[in-house]
Parts: sequence; structure tokens; C-alpha cells
Amino acid sequence: MAGWINYIVSMLTFAGLYALMALGLNVIWGMAGMINLGLVGFFAVGGYVSALLTLKLGLPIPLGVAAAVALAAAAGALVALTTAKLRGDYLAIVTLGFSEVVRLIAANEIWLTNGTDGISRIPGPWRGQVPPEQFNLIFLAIVAAVVLAVVFLLQRVRHSPFGRVLRAIRDDDQVAAVAGKWVIFFKVEAFVVGAAVIGLSGALYGHYTSYISPDNYVPLITIYIVLALSAGGTGNNWGAVVGSVLVVFFLESTRFLKDLLPFLKPVQVAAVREFLIASGLILVLHFRPQGLIPERLPRSRLNDQADEKAP
Repeated sequence: MAGWINYIVSMLTFAGLYALMALGLNVIWGMAGMINLGLVGFFAVGGYVSALLTLKLGLPIPLGVAAAVALAAAAGALVALTTAKLRGDYLAIVTLGFSEVVRLIAANEIWLTNGTDGISRIPGPWRGQVPPEQFNLIFLAIVAAVVLAVVFLLQRVRHSPFGRVLRAIRDDDQVAAVAGKWVIFFKVEAFVVGAAVIGLSGALYGHYTSYISPDNYVPLITIYIVLALSAGGTGNNWGAVVGSVLVVFFLESTRFLKDLLPFLKPVQVAAVREFLIASGLILVLHFRPQGLIPERLPRSRLNDQADEKAP
């Protein structure tokens, strides 16, 4: 029984980390309309920065996480400025290339990242001072608190004038430009905010698992997060959280297929897993194309006043 509890706690923790990535993607894609297939690159930047600073320089974990968020945000600004005039498929290809560049640097710069062997013994809050079961519960509480704080802040952003400008850019950036909005500036800001949240997730991931390597940052993770946001509801922060929990549930529930299908080889079981995961998410998107929690555009005070004056 204790093993099952630890397993559930661990999966909830990973769901929270996925939720942070989905929330960051929601700012870039769901609110600003920019297709970003390189979010795993920001995830890797956050993980490596915090791991190196806390392990090699001995900085406290909060400082390492803060530095990871700052550098991930800086990377987001760099990518946004580089791709400022790109859109659609071109933007997707460039951001995907960015994530692969980060992964290849992590794999080849052995002097810094230890290459494909990865970085181990990354410190975690109270790791070694409390039993593993208690550490998992502590970290779950930390991740849950961070997710709630990020949702609260992004909800404020969504209802702010900044959020309304991002949605205007998403719908038609030329109209937003004609209205006097500096479109490139707002796109860069959206990338910075989204990359910072994704970098935060990467830093927490490293401190939770105590080990990271280039193999942890494959493009498939980006696909999972895109599916999570699409299934939960693009443009809705709570939808990003719900979609992440749904994706983790699909990923983990299919692990038990090897017990139900003992006549299949491990490679075949893996193929069946991917098929079932894709089928389940396709069904969700088919019956709920707008997501489980569709985006509801916040009403402005002017609209409310107009409704009050209407007969």
C-alpha cells in the first residue's frame, strides 16, 4: 500500500511539473498565438542552470531556481528577438531547432554538463534528512504551491490590459499594430514570461529527480505538453493544469499493459502504449475540440457598463 501511495505522489508531482510547462506554453501559444515547439529547450536550460549552480557552486536551492528562471527568460527573449518576424510553420521549425541545439550542447560540452552521463546528486530540499516517502510529499506540496501561485499570477495577466493585447495579437497582429500596439515588444514579453515559467519547471524537475541528462529533453516532451494544453483548453490556465493531469494519467495507466498483454514483446507493448495514448487524446479532442475547459474571454468594464445602460 505504501508503494502505491508513493507512486501516486510521484505521478502527481510530475503532473504538476507538466502543468507548469503547459502554463508557460499557454502564455506563448494560447494567449499570444505563437507556435513554440522548443519549450523543452527552456526546460533544459532551467534544469541545467539550477543543477550546476547548486551542485558545483554550492548556492542555496532557491537562488539556483531563481537564476534558472532568469536565464530561461533571457533565452526566451533571445529566441523571440531572433524569430520576431516569423510566424506559423517557420516559427515552429526555428523553435524546434533551438531545443535541439540546447540538447546537443548539453550532450557535447562534457566539461560543463558531463555530457551524456548527465549530472547526478543534484540537491533537493531536505533530501537525506527525511525518509524518501516524506521527501516526496514535501516536494509535492512545493510543486502544488508553485502551480497555484503561477496560475494566480497568470490569471491576473490574462485579465490585465497586457493579456488583452496578447489576445488581440493572436487574433490579428496587423490590426493590433494599426491600433498602436508595438507587436514585437509584446511578443518578446510573452516569450519571456512563458520561458521563465517553463525554466522554473525544469529547475524543480532537476531538484526532484536528483539527476538530469540530455536524454531527458527529447522533442516528445514538447508534443506531450502541446497535447496537454490542447486537451485541457488552449488559452485557459486551468485547462492547462487539467490537461497535464490527463496526459500523465494516460502515460502512466498504459504502463500496466505488459501485465495485461504478456504475449507481446516489450517493443510491441511500447508501440501499443503510444497508440492508446494517441487514441485517447484524439478522442478527447474529437468530442471536445475546444478542450475540456474552453477559453472564456474576460469581459471588460466597458462591456459591463454598456450592458447596464442597454434597455
